[in-house]
Amino acid sequence: MCDTCSVPGSSPEEAETSPNPLSRRVLFGAGIGAAIAVAGLGGSPAHAASAMNGAWCNPALGYFPNGGHYGAPRGGVSHAGQDITNTAGTAVYAAAAGTVIRRSWGGGLTGRTGNGIVISHGGNVYTYYGHLNAYRVALNARVSAGQRIGDMGTTGNVTGPHLHFETHSGGLGRTVNPVPFMTARGVDLGGGWSRIDPEARGARARSIQHLMNQRGYSLVADGYYGPVSVNAVKSFQRSQGLVADGQVGPLTWPRLVYSLRQGVADGSHVRALQVAMNKRSAGVVVDGNFGPVMNSAVRTYQSVNRLVVDGLAGAVTWRALVG
Repeated sequence: MCDTCSVPGSSPEEAETSPNPLSRRVLFGAGIGAAIAVAGLGGSPAHAASAMNGAWCNPALGYFPNGGHYGAPRGGVSHAGQDITNTAGTAVYAAAAGTVIRRSWGGGLTGRTGNGIVISHGGNVYTYYGHLNAYRVALNARVSAGQRIGDMGTTGNVTGPHLHFETHSGGLGRTVNPVPFMTARGVDLGGGWSRIDPEARGARARSIQHLMNQRGYSLVADGYYGPVSVNAVKSFQRSQGLVADGQVGPLTWPRLVYSLRQGVADGSHVRALQVAMNKRSAGVVVDGNFGPVMNSAVRTYQSVNRLVVDGLAGAVTWRALVG
């Protein structure tokens, strides 16, 4: 699916062969299983030092094509990223907050083709987004995690629309496998539920707090998943027969979210949805009201992420939003 996505400094790769498309249902089912099965994440996490702190999120929805994984041999060199396939125009989001340092053909990286964006996240960590059909941020722009930065596309040497996603650690050009890199940060690139550990901060933590308040708790929705919020979640987990470890992940999220659509009574569960939507550039007012404006925003989000456009914020939409 990808073009000449080589490791920096190597010769161009051969074009990938077209994959057999998988259904969205298979994608999300596999995503959940992958998130649970990752080695080293099945036991009690070391929360104090956890990288699952809410700072990272899924850059795009789609499926992994055959041969599009990191390290796949292509013309004697290795594939430098993970391909995520969906239709052209699918939204592409910043995987974490940072600065757009390159917005050019191939991102100025050796062996890459197509419209590309490089984001610097500080600490010598970078992400690259390739084959975009459109840019939605300017060069040197500061972006937030989950902000829409482009559209998935077919620019460059490709056999079909997809996002070529790379993670660089230790300096630009030092690629690492994006799948375990993102998994360690609570993100399943395959489309599964995110994992949030104690001490996390940000929109997902705030959504959790609003969801907990809808269930009768009295938390301050400040976006800090600290001891008070963690103890409340542990209480909720016990009430649901789950392991009370305070991690909000693939087992806790489905019990915590609500299926919401226009006409539902105002409440904190709608506020939670509005916060999650705003993380994905929706720009709605967080007022707890699921009226026509929210209905339109949900449908737009579903459309640009190639979900069923029905205005129902159910498990599939929630999973994509908090991923």
